Amino acid sequence: MTNTRVETDQLGKKLILSDALWGIHTLRAVENFPVSERKIHFELIKAYGEVKLACAQTNNQFDFWDDKLKADAIEKACYEMSVGDLSEHILVDALQGGAGTSTNMNINEVIANRALQILNESPGNYNIVSPLDDINLHQSTNDTYPTALKIAAIRLLRNLEQQVLNLQETFQHKEKEFAHIVKIGRTQLQDAVLTTLGREMGAYAEAFNRDRWRIYKCEERLRVVNLGGTAIGTGLGAPKQFIFTVVDRLRENTNIGLARAENLIDGTQNADVFVEVSGILKALATSLFKVSNDLRLLSSGPDAGLGEINLPQMQAGSSIMPGKVNPVIPEAVAQTAVKVMGNDQVITTASGLGNLELNQFLPLIADALLENLSILIKAVNLFNVNCVKEISANEELCKLNVENSTATITALLPKIGYKKASEVLQLAKNESISIREAVVKIKFLSESEYKELITPEAVCKLGY
Repeated sequence: MTNTRVETDQLGKKLILSDALWGIHTLRAVENFPVSERKIHFELIKAYGEVKLACAQTNNQFDFWDDKLKADAIEKACYEMSVGDLSEHILVDALQGGAGTSTNMNINEVIANRALQILNESPGNYNIVSPLDDINLHQSTNDTYPTALKIAAIRLLRNLEQQVLNLQETFQHKEKEFAHIVKIGRTQLQDAVLTTLGREMGAYAEAFNRDRWRIYKCEERLRVVNLGGTAIGTGLGAPKQFIFTVVDRLRENTNIGLARAENLIDGTQNADVFVEVSGILKALATSLFKVSNDLRLLSSGPDAGLGEINLPQMQAGSSIMPGKVNPVIPEAVAQTAVKVMGNDQVITTASGLGNLELNQFLPLIADALLENLSILIKAVNLFNVNCVKEISANEELCKLNVENSTATITALLPKIGYKKASEVLQLAKNESISIREAVVKIKFLSESEYKELITPEAVCKLGY
């Protein structure tokens, strides 16, 4: 066949499309792993390109290639991979056996064949540029893959931190906007004591402030890499000058404070750091789940629910019930949170299933972790822009609830005491009047004294 080339590996020969940038190792992986039909995460591909570029630059620096044109072509191809220009040629499934070897080989083959193109040579001419002898020179899947994963995760974490900060600031704005609105606070979904809608929003802001800080600190956990350790962390097959230089080069290129692990064997076999980071993401998911459900509850109705806030109306809510509008943004955010929690269990289990000198389930860890980061970035931004920013208060209903709810009586205790408060409650119940009307009618408080006890300042101050 004139439009194909023949490639050979230790298992035999395969026909490859003549102009394909991938090769036999990629083809075997595509055939072997038709599992999830999920592509490898875009950020992982780019980060892998950055790792390969740092390795190529280090090899070039120490003249491990005699041909400078070849070295420069390899560097250029690695750069193209690092900025995403070659991502369409990465075909292997996100879920694969081999601890990521299929991903590494797909990357190696594409870079090698792209370098051949730059040299005006045909793809597959591996006697000139080899995926293994040149692109993988002084490397292993077992040090390049986890290093690339950590870089990709750090980049996404920085994005996520900014999105969470934006959400936190929006809730802080709502805290000020609603500071004057006194409302019923609830515990166990029952009327409790008075608070303000602003304080309610402020508590949400504090939760996301903690999440933002945790996410920021995650980078410290991920910046230690095992690049240079090759197969199991002993540096087998790599010269010392490469091992002690390549991470420095990668740090300069990425502008991330990467550091070579003091114990490269530990860095190669143990994946607990990904469990730690995943736990932080699960904490954020928990906050999102709780707050999104609170907003759904506070906006419930519009006629027969709590209805204390109004969420933006995004789309028709029913194919059979005219006029129904559902809280679709909080629902989507809550579903994202559940997905993140599920993926956390995947990461936890996979990290614990590593054996001896390597964790063979890194592709599963990578897929679940990077998915969590990606969907959280989108969900937090969606929540902020399309929901929280547009929340408005149903101020009159909040005021009416305060007047009519037995919870209001607790605010009067410092002034009238428990016994008189009980009398007020009984009167309000017997005559079907509000707490305000009852306490004034029974002359325990004047109208102005009552109002003073339920001001925003009065219900929010610590002690009396």
